[in-house]
Amino acid sequence: MNRAVVIVDGEHYPPVVRDALIELGYDVVAAVLAGGTEKLHGHPDYGVPLAASLEAAVAEYAPDVVVDLSDEPVLGPPARMALASRALALGVPYEGADFRFDPPVFAPFELPSIAVIGTGKRVGKTAVTGHLAQALARDRRVVVVAMGRGGPAEPELIDVPPSVEDLLALARSGRHAASDHLEVAATAGVPTIGCRRAGGGLAGAVGVSNVIAGAALAASLDPDLVVFDSSGAALPPIAAGARVLVVGAHQDPAVATGYLNAYRHRLADLVVLTSSDDEAPRERLRAAAAAIVRDDVPVVATVLRPRPLSTVAGKRVAFFGAAPPAAHAVIAAHLGEAHGAEVVAVSGALADRPTLREELSRVRPDVYLVELKAAAIDVVAEEAFARGKELVLVANDVVALPGEPDLAAELRRLVDIAVAAAVPEAV
Repeated sequence: MNRAVVIVDGEHYPPVVRDALIELGYDVVAAVLAGGTEKLHGHPDYGVPLAASLEAAVAEYAPDVVVDLSDEPVLGPPARMALASRALALGVPYEGADFRFDPPVFAPFELPSIAVIGTGKRVGKTAVTGHLAQALARDRRVVVVAMGRGGPAEPELIDVPPSVEDLLALARSGRHAASDHLEVAATAGVPTIGCRRAGGGLAGAVGVSNVIAGAALAASLDPDLVVFDSSGAALPPIAAGARVLVVGAHQDPAVATGYLNAYRHRLADLVVLTSSDDEAPRERLRAAAAAIVRDDVPVVATVLRPRPLSTVAGKRVAFFGAAPPAAHAVIAAHLGEAHGAEVVAVSGALADRPTLREELSRVRPDVYLVELKAAAIDVVAEEAFARGKELVLVANDVVALPGEPDLAAELRRLVDIAVAAAVPEAV
């Protein structure tokens, strides 16, 4: 019989709870009182030990499952999801009368590794992956394994940065030419393995993927470090030695730190807030994140700044990316001030092909600047090619705001964690 720790509350009479524990069908080894006093008279007797917290109960009694026998008003939906996140972060399933959450399964990996995970799509994960890989590759052999919803059927190694011509050829062959592994290979210049996934659970488990095969290919290259790039809110199914959580500062804190995103925060060894130009939403999100992460996990607020991979000084450019309209003025100013470009248009419509085509019809730049995402190649690059104009790919630099923790030092700390956590005998 599986061992269970049970969550109880004081809105139920203890005799009712004691009888329910017998009927659960588990070997109940301890209970955790979630709160509530209406039905309690003194110290309640549930017939099993009462632990001080869920974490203490799991540490002492090593349960196979946490069973929620509580209810409203002690545990409403947000509180239950927070408790589920705590159980999953401890590696224990969490279930109740009509639900069950299982922790994602992570395959062991024999080399030092870092996973870059996120709280959703378009939060800047691939930019952080590229920044991390490029920074760490200065003095070590780094390989990136990237999974995406448009990745290849078999793990694909890209060991030479693809050119625009290479990407156009891929798109014309029917491939998704802006998959994350192509973006990392093009912008970070490190060997990158492309993988695919389909489906994603609330806690980040993938439905189907070939990432484990991609990890084996990465290990065969004998790198010093492997960086796993996630997809949306789905997690790479690999037991990475360290994890960076990327959160968009534009996200609603109730979503970014609530539901099972609280679980993602509890997995993190570093939290990076991106798109942090606006102070008020940034600080709200920082406070919400800091309340969830472990005490030793820093939260670093950053901004993403576009960096053309070829010079655009003195040229009339149109920029095509995925940033929301609120960021467009900042992007235009940065391209002008830092790179000397004359910006005639900024678009955030790479993921909206009809709008993108309409915007393309209205601009006549000398150079098309494009992030390697979504319709970058099959729409924007094709348009530039048809007009005989230059197309330049753009990387996004991750820049910590003044007064934030030293991002470079935090990345080096992650490497130390990853090295210490490596499993030499894993298969």
